[in-house]
Amino acid sequence: MDRKSAGLVMYRTCEGQVEVFLIHPGGPFWVRKEQGAWSIPKGEFMDEDPLEAAQREFQEETGFAASGAFKPLDPIQQAGGKIVHAWAVEGDCDAEAIKSNTFTMEWPPHSGRQGTFPEADRAGWFPLPQARDKILKSQRPLLDQFERTLRPQTT
Repeated sequence: MDRKSAGLVMYRTCEGQVEVFLIHPGGPFWVRKEQGAWSIPKGEFMDEDPLEAAQREFQEETGFAASGAFKPLDPIQQAGGKIVHAWAVEGDCDAEAIKSNTFTMEWPPHSGRQGTFPEADRAGWFPLPQARDKILKSQRPLLDQFERTLRPQTT
Protein backbone atom coordinates (compact mmCIF):
# COMPACT_ATOMS: atom_id res chain seq x y z
CA MET A 1 0.00 0.00 0.00
CA ASP A 2 1.24 3.49 -0.83
CA ARG A 3 2.29 5.59 2.12
CA LYS A 4 0.50 8.95 2.19
CA SER A 5 0.96 12.06 4.28
CA ALA A 6 -1.05 15.24 4.52
CA GLY A 7 0.18 18.61 5.68
CA LEU A 8 -0.14 22.36 5.62
CA VAL A 9 2.03 25.13 4.24
CA MET A 10 1.00 27.88 6.67
CA TYR A 11 2.10 31.34 5.62
CA ARG A 12 1.90 34.93 6.77
CA THR A 13 3.11 38.33 5.61
CA CYS A 14 5.42 40.07 8.05
CA GLU A 15 6.82 43.51 7.25
CA GLY A 16 5.91 43.05 3.59
CA GLN A 17 7.67 39.66 3.29
CA VAL A 18 5.96 36.27 2.93
CA GLU A 19 7.07 33.75 5.53
CA VAL A 20 6.26 30.04 5.86
CA PHE A 21 5.95 28.01 9.03
CA LEU A 22 8.23 24.96 9.30
CA ILE A 23 8.93 22.44 12.02
CA HIS A 24 12.18 20.70 12.95
CA PRO A 25 11.81 16.95 13.57
CA GLY A 26 12.42 15.78 17.10
CA GLY A 27 14.44 12.80 18.15
CA PRO A 28 18.11 11.94 18.27
CA PHE A 29 18.63 11.50 14.51
CA TRP A 30 17.80 15.13 13.77
CA VAL A 31 19.27 16.95 16.76
CA ARG A 32 22.35 18.25 14.90
CA LYS A 33 20.78 18.62 11.46
CA GLU A 34 19.64 22.06 10.35
CA GLN A 35 19.81 22.78 6.60
CA GLY A 36 17.57 20.45 4.61
CA ALA A 37 16.04 18.95 7.76
CA TRP A 38 12.91 21.02 8.40
CA SER A 39 9.43 20.10 7.16
CA ILE A 40 5.91 21.35 6.81
CA PRO A 41 3.75 19.99 9.65
CA LYS A 42 2.42 16.74 8.19
CA GLY A 43 1.76 13.12 8.96
CA GLU A 44 0.52 9.85 7.59
CA PHE A 45 -3.13 9.07 7.03
CA MET A 46 -5.11 6.11 5.82
CA ASP A 47 -8.89 6.20 5.45
CA GLU A 48 -9.74 9.82 6.16
CA ASP A 49 -10.20 12.97 4.17
CA PRO A 50 -6.68 14.26 3.32
CA LEU A 51 -7.48 17.87 4.29
CA GLU A 52 -8.91 16.74 7.63
CA ALA A 53 -5.74 14.66 8.14
CA ALA A 54 -3.59 17.70 7.34
CA GLN A 55 -5.45 19.81 9.91
CA ARG A 56 -5.24 17.03 12.51
CA GLU A 57 -1.52 16.55 11.94
CA PHE A 58 -0.88 20.29 12.15
CA GLN A 59 -2.56 20.37 15.54
CA GLU A 60 -0.79 17.22 16.78
CA GLU A 61 2.64 18.51 15.80
CA THR A 62 2.21 22.12 16.91
CA GLY A 63 -0.64 22.32 19.41
CA PHE A 64 -2.35 24.92 17.21
CA ALA A 65 -5.52 24.60 15.13
CA ALA A 66 -5.36 25.81 11.55
CA SER A 67 -8.36 27.33 9.83
CA GLY A 68 -9.00 29.53 6.85
CA ALA A 69 -9.17 29.25 3.08
CA PHE A 70 -7.16 26.11 2.25
CA LYS A 71 -5.58 26.21 -1.22
CA PRO A 72 -4.79 22.72 -2.54
CA LEU A 73 -1.30 22.07 -3.88
CA ASP A 74 -0.45 19.20 -6.22
CA PRO A 75 0.71 16.08 -4.37
CA ILE A 76 4.46 15.45 -4.41
CA GLN A 77 6.52 12.32 -3.92
CA GLN A 78 9.24 12.48 -1.28
CA ALA A 79 12.60 10.76 -1.71
CA GLY A 80 11.44 7.73 0.32
CA GLY A 81 8.40 7.26 -1.94
CA LYS A 82 5.77 8.76 0.37
CA ILE A 83 3.12 10.86 -1.40
CA VAL A 84 2.47 14.18 0.35
CA HIS A 85 -0.85 16.00 -0.08
CA ALA A 86 -0.63 19.62 1.04
CA TRP A 87 -2.64 22.82 1.27
CA ALA A 88 -1.49 26.39 1.66
CA VAL A 89 -3.31 28.41 4.30
CA GLU A 90 -2.75 31.89 5.62
CA GLY A 91 -2.43 31.96 9.38
CA ASP A 92 -0.25 32.79 12.33
CA CYS A 93 0.94 31.09 15.48
CA ASP A 94 3.71 31.49 18.03
CA ALA A 95 6.53 29.24 16.81
CA GLU A 96 8.16 29.30 20.22
CA ALA A 97 5.02 27.95 21.91
CA ILE A 98 4.52 24.71 19.97
CA LYS A 99 3.45 21.63 21.89
CA SER A 100 4.07 18.48 19.90
CA ASN A 101 2.95 14.89 20.34
CA THR A 102 5.70 12.48 21.34
CA PHE A 103 6.95 9.13 20.11
CA THR A 104 8.91 6.36 21.80
CA MET A 105 11.90 4.53 20.38
CA GLU A 106 14.86 2.53 21.59
CA TRP A 107 17.72 4.92 22.27
CA PRO A 108 20.63 4.52 22.17
CA PRO A 109 20.33 1.74 19.57
CA HIS A 110 20.57 -1.81 20.93
CA SER A 111 20.52 -0.48 24.52
CA GLY A 112 17.14 -1.92 25.44
CA ARG A 113 16.17 1.51 26.82
CA GLN A 114 13.17 3.41 25.50
CA GLY A 115 13.31 7.17 25.06
CA THR A 116 10.41 9.55 24.48
CA PHE A 117 10.91 12.39 22.00
CA PRO A 118 8.71 15.14 20.54
CA GLU A 119 7.61 14.72 16.92
CA ALA A 120 8.72 18.34 16.41
CA ASP A 121 11.30 19.85 18.74
CA ARG A 122 10.99 23.43 17.45
CA ALA A 123 9.34 25.55 14.81
CA GLY A 124 10.01 28.78 13.01
CA TRP A 125 8.78 31.32 10.50
CA PHE A 126 11.10 31.69 7.49
CA PRO A 127 11.13 33.96 4.43
CA LEU A 128 10.82 31.81 1.28
CA PRO A 129 14.54 31.92 0.31
CA GLN A 130 15.57 30.77 3.80
CA ALA A 131 12.75 28.20 3.92
CA ARG A 132 14.12 26.65 0.70
CA ASP A 133 17.43 26.05 2.47
CA LYS A 134 15.82 24.72 5.65
CA ILE A 135 13.16 22.38 4.19
CA LEU A 136 13.78 18.79 3.13
CA LYS A 137 14.90 18.79 -0.49
CA SER A 138 12.00 16.54 -1.53
CA GLN A 139 9.49 19.07 -0.08
CA ARG A 140 10.88 22.08 -1.98
CA PRO A 141 8.37 21.54 -4.82
CA LEU A 142 5.63 22.41 -2.32
CA LEU A 143 7.27 25.79 -1.75
CA ASP A 144 7.57 26.28 -5.53
CA GLN A 145 3.85 25.58 -5.96
CA PHE A 146 2.97 27.80 -3.04
CA GLU A 147 5.03 30.67 -4.47
CA ARG A 148 3.16 30.34 -7.77
CA THR A 149 -0.14 30.82 -5.92
CA LEU A 150 1.11 34.23 -4.76
CA ARG A 151 1.68 35.55 -8.28
CA PRO A 152 -1.05 37.68 -9.84
CA GLN A 153 -3.08 35.78 -12.43
CA THR A 154 -2.70 37.13 -15.96
CA THR A 155 -5.35 36.71 -18.61
